[in-house]
Amino acid sequence: MQLDRRTKQRIVRGTDSIDARIDLHGRTQNDAHEALLHFLRRAQADGAKTVLVITGKGSGNAPRERGVLRRQVPLWLSLAEFRAYVHGIEDAHVSHGGEGALYVRVRKAR
Repeated sequence: MQLDRRTKQRIVRGTDSIDARIDLHGRTQNDAHEALLHFLRRAQADGAKTVLVITGKGSGNAPRERGVLRRQVPLWLSLAEFRAYVHGIEDAHVSHGGEGALYVRVRKAR
């Protein structure tokens, strides 16, 4: 479900805009999951093509200590309940949060 290289380059350079963003910092897993699903539904209804999901990097140095949301959000985005909204995901460029954020390409509404 990764974005192609050219799409990511266009987002980083600003040729393709980020149409909406959500910051999940400080939320519980349940709250973040619910907020993300609601956000993607709204983004799709509004005609957004690319959105930025900010998870944060977490506070640990070791990979196993990374933030819970940083690990969970990509897994959630691959679940059946999100498939109708998500076309692809990719780690964000450093200028948009790097490892603590994701670009999400939103599917067109049917």
